[in-house]
Amino acid sequence: MISENDLDEIGYFTMFDKNNVPKNAFEAYSQWVEGKILTKGLERQMENTLGLVGEVGEVAEKLKKSIRDKTELSKDDMIKELGDVLFYTAALANLYGSTLKKVADINQEKLNSRQARNKLHGSGDNR
Repeated sequence: MISENDLDEIGYFTMFDKNNVPKNAFEAYSQWVEGKILTKGLERQMENTLGLVGEVGEVAEKLKKSIRDKTELSKDDMIKELGDVLFYTAALANLYGSTLKKVADINQEKLNSRQARNKLHGSGDNR
């Protein structure tokens, strides 16, 4: 588990107002997730990563089964699974000294840059 020192280094405590209320929903969710973490250190890294992969697999399974069985995809079920994906994404962001907000901001910057350079198509991390 990350220490109070680690949290201070990433500015975690500046994410709250004078009444210790998170300044935005991303920070509130990241804080809430951290309170649900059961593992520490390398074990946490593995558990959270495998949890993320497993939940993404469950999203794919629901879609696959709806195609295979020719049934309507349950949006409610998909949203529940996406919530689990979000949980593990936030847990990993916290573990790596970031926040869900920072992850979202960086992703927006990256995709906006690709769009501006007409590079949304193609493959490769650094396009």
